[in-house]
Amino acid sequence: MRDIADKVGVHKSLIHYYFTDKQDVFDKVLARRAPVTSGRRMEALDAYEIACGGKPTVEGALRAFLDTDLDTYSTGGNGWRNFGVLGAQINNTPAWGAEVMDRLYDPVVLKLIGLLKKAMPESLDEDIFWGYHFVTGALTLSLARTGRIDHLSGGLCRSDDFEAIKERMAAFMAYGFIGICQSRAAERAANAPPG
Repeated sequence: MRDIADKVGVHKSLIHYYFTDKQDVFDKVLARRAPVTSGRRMEALDAYEIACGGKPTVEGALRAFLDTDLDTYSTGGNGWRNFGVLGAQINNTPAWGAEVMDRLYDPVVLKLIGLLKKAMPESLDEDIFWGYHFVTGALTLSLARTGRIDHLSGGLCRSDDFEAIKERMAAFMAYGFIGICQSRAAERAANAPPG
């Protein structure tokens, strides 16, 4: 709590006036920011569903979900960028990541899953859920801004270049979704009993 007070330049007693402990600070940060990003994505998914006339594409659904979030983190300043890093850490922490993500993001994730099921009705639910799992992993790695791609690419790519990520991520993930779902459907057809 002292570190927080020092960082924001206030007396520690003021921090204790508003927050009981570090967990309370953490919970209030999430309560302030998570509904904003989740709400923006839900609005984008709802608008997309109307715009596509109930015939979504995989890439269209992913763009509504991913691009909206990337826009929030790229244009919202350091507070949002820091929240993105925090979200990446939460999502990758077994101790409390699932509970926090379930509580704060399930409705918007299930909305995306529903659109993906409509876009690929022949796909197994498990393939769509695995696809989402891979999407959220790529998104949280991108939000973490670790600098790893900066190093690997010799500076050609930057982990904080959300515009470059936005140009590529939804299309890349759509190809992955479609590819795995089609190959697994072909596999099921090949293994089906004759008749």
